[in-house]
Amino acid sequence: MTALSTADAEALARAHALSFDRPWSAEEFSDLLSSPGVFGFSGPNGFILCRAAAGEAEILTLAVDPDARRAGLGRALVELAMNVAALAGAESMFLEVAEDNAPAQALYTAAGFGLAGRRPRYYRRADREIDALVMRRDLNSSDVAPYAGPTA
Repeated sequence: MTALSTADAEALARAHALSFDRPWSAEEFSDLLSSPGVFGFSGPNGFILCRAAAGEAEILTLAVDPDARRAGLGRALVELAMNVAALAGAESMFLEVAEDNAPAQALYTAAGFGLAGRRPRYYRRADREIDALVMRRDLNSSDVAPYAGPTA
């Protein structure tokens, strides 16, 4: 896994477009990566971008190439992000996931996240609005599995 920097913005935008209906631009990635508390990592076919502040961390986005899914990369990226956030002093981590994104919900549930709330009509699709599920988990040291690498 490699730490992300603003130099990765173009590649991140291309990778994001493979996974999302409304992909983020290279400029959006560059701006985020220049912001305090923002960190992320990339693997061979995906990346995670997070922000840590005031004792908590947020997964801003996670993207894995559709052809490389279900091979453990998403889980490895989430585990690495949880470890880095915990080491930086975050006590919890949260994220928003589309209500209709069952594979992502399964990934986060397997990583120990639970439902913490709902944001009605948070995501816009071409034909409808989708609620966001807010998922959260604690990051105390006994609860976060050590990062075991992308094949774990």
